[in-house]
Amino acid sequence: MLYAILCYNSEQVVGNWSEEKDRAVMAHHTGVVQKLAVVGKIGPVARLMPTTTATTVRAGRQPIVIDGPFAETKEQLLGFYIVECATLEEVIDIAGELAHEPGAVEIRPVQYFSDPSNPARALSEDDAAAVSSQSATRGSP
Repeated sequence: MLYAILCYNSEQVVGNWSEEKDRAVMAHHTGVVQKLAVVGKIGPVARLMPTTTATTVRAGRQPIVIDGPFAETKEQLLGFYIVECATLEEVIDIAGELAHEPGAVEIRPVQYFSDPSNPARALSEDDAAAVSSQSATRGSP
């Protein structure tokens, strides 16, 4: 099954890390990614730019575009990993390697909405379930 590991932390805290600390954290994360790549369990990985670069589109009669995230949170989503794991326990172990104080990681199962080999092709619910179960038995998305 595919899981998203969402990395949260305070942008202020992370932004104040020394260059050395940031390099060390990123080197650690790169090591985790390389270990997962060897066994075919890693998908897309991204480090998000700061929330000051975000644009928000709010729903309404007419979509409203707003500069910034305007989320009232103490922690921000800083990045994510998509991993292929057979069990929740396995993804919890991986997430534990990626967590850095004072932040947290959130784990969510991922459901396909399009064909992974052809993202322009939408999947029916039955197709999505079949792709997810094939992914879980194959060991890759």
